[in-house]
Amino acid sequence: MHGVAYFRDLLSRLEDMRAGDMLLFTDWRGDPDQHLDGAGHEVGARFAAAARRGVLVRGLVWRSHLDKLAFSASQNRHLGQEIIAAGGQCALDMRVRPLGSHHQKAVVLRHPGRPLADIAYVGGIDLCHSRRDDESHLGDSQRQTMAACYGERPPWHDAQLAITGPAVGDVETVFRERWDDPAPLSRSPIRMVANHLRRGTTNPGPLPPQLPDPPECGEHAVQILRTYPVRHPGYPFAPQGERSVARGYAKAIGRAARLIYLEDQYLWSVEAAILFAAALRRSPELRMIVVIPGYPDQDGSLSMAPNLVSRAGAIAILRKAGGSRVAVYALENHHGTPVYVHAKICSIDDRWVTVGSDNVNRRSWTHDSELTCAVMTTGATQGGLARQLRLQLAAEHLDLADERAATIVAGDPHEMFDAFTASAVRLDAWHAVGSPGPRPPGRLRAYTQASQGAFTHLWSSAAYRIVYDPDGRTPLNRWRGRY
Repeated sequence: MHGVAYFRDLLSRLEDMRAGDMLLFTDWRGDPDQHLDGAGHEVGARFAAAARRGVLVRGLVWRSHLDKLAFSASQNRHLGQEIIAAGGQCALDMRVRPLGSHHQKAVVLRHPGRPLADIAYVGGIDLCHSRRDDESHLGDSQRQTMAACYGERPPWHDAQLAITGPAVGDVETVFRERWDDPAPLSRSPIRMVANHLRRGTTNPGPLPPQLPDPPECGEHAVQILRTYPVRHPGYPFAPQGERSVARGYAKAIGRAARLIYLEDQYLWSVEAAILFAAALRRSPELRMIVVIPGYPDQDGSLSMAPNLVSRAGAIAILRKAGGSRVAVYALENHHGTPVYVHAKICSIDDRWVTVGSDNVNRRSWTHDSELTCAVMTTGATQGGLARQLRLQLAAEHLDLADERAATIVAGDPHEMFDAFTASAVRLDAWHAVGSPGPRPPGRLRAYTQASQGAFTHLWSSAAYRIVYDPDGRTPLNRWRGRY
């Protein structure tokens, strides 16, 4: 689901919650005034209203770095204050490595006595500004400050899964393990005192016993994958960290035969690119489509250069391995405004797909907390989620009706690769001659980026490795290249 559909569905289910039900959520950033469906339906107000009518509301939001560094400390604090004032609890959680973050984005709704109403949402969409966009990509009226190229109302491409069945219990377990972590919410005495003075949640109270998992439904196998770093003190539930996100990708990529379709906010990390490159070299019939932002989200040489140097290295590895079998695209809307790709989607051979909070980089695979949902069709049908999502995204990016997309790209996945190539060539050519006449259908632009000078490459490479894409593994695992 895009942000608009996700927020509307969440709001509808929130309004149906009763006293004794339970709302659990984790977030990287939360804006209490973010509309779920227009004015009067703000995140903070609706969560607080649920708490006032007896719903048990519990939240874990990353405390965040300073607002002056383009983060979201004040927004996250204000969301928590609104929920706490209504009788819920919302903890600002800084139990991370230095320079790390809690990046998980999930909401769990449980209903004692009504298990068929239980649902969990997992993906890349935070409960904050700029996320409420849809397939038209005209942006959210409540904007997040971004690079000037994205305009006054930055277009945003993202995805969230709605999960039912037993996997809801697995997502709830992720929340409970973090909630029950006995380590202090912050190591900073100043932060702890400030949180106490603001009447924030300082000692998360116990949760009621976990309900039985909802009954099985559908024909998809759902696996919850996570990242936790090695830290001191260790997480009780992951004393050596956890890297099941990276391991899940490695296993699925190792079996890829026809098409890897990837949408990612960054596409950083040599280590991650090497996995895809090995699959491309092993399987000469394998194609790879990558959709990423055309530009970093923030202006300025200090932030832009480390983004670009890391991405250039990863793309070079892929193209060396796959040549013309690798295609990298950016998106624009019908007004020609770049679309910021925040989605974290990987679909392989119409059998396996993952949607979550993790990006394809070392930080997401080893250093920050992440949560992703891997889905595999177990039945004989080829109409599973991986294929459905591939066709839905193809229809959106090619400007096709769903049934037309099904006709053009539903067969061999190579047809989708060729259709993307043809669409981007037409749109790039139209722009190159001054955009005469009607705009060709499609939103795809071939991705390009300018080369960097030697000095910029030198300092930005160091900043990338240390700050932007750190490694959360033990020194031994780093040396062995193991996840």
